Amino acid sequence: MTVFAKILAGEIPCHRVYEDEHVLAFLDVAPLSPGHVLLIPKEARPTLDELSDEAGAALGRVLPRLCRAVCAATGTSAYNVLQNNGVDAHQAVMHVHFHIIPRIGDRGLGLDWSAQALDDDAERLAGAIAASVDP
Repeated sequence: MTVFAKILAGEIPCHRVYEDEHVLAFLDVAPLSPGHVLLIPKEARPTLDELSDEAGAALGRVLPRLCRAVCAATGTSAYNVLQNNGVDAHQAVMHVHFHIIPRIGDRGLGLDWSAQALDDDAERLAGAIAASVDP
């Protein structure tokens, strides 16, 4: 059982900021900046690709509202939304979750973005991805 499942079950307390029948949002206990919020679906799945369309839609419906609320409460207009899938992508809790991390001064999410040029396989890869999207 993940820490998020224990929070959902009421076994671990949290500072709730939003809840409905599909999702729960609460303050991160180890924030990168004040107002760092986690948004989780009540459907327990480890990665985003395993979520039902309904749970994904619920997250998408609430995420913009939470971003606006975090900005209003913290007085910032800059923030990151972070979502990791799998250990190799730095996921620590195997329950889908989104971080909303306000950028306040030098506090927030630091990134090292190592962009590369599109390679010669781009057209084939785009076609393969497009063909794999569920209707």
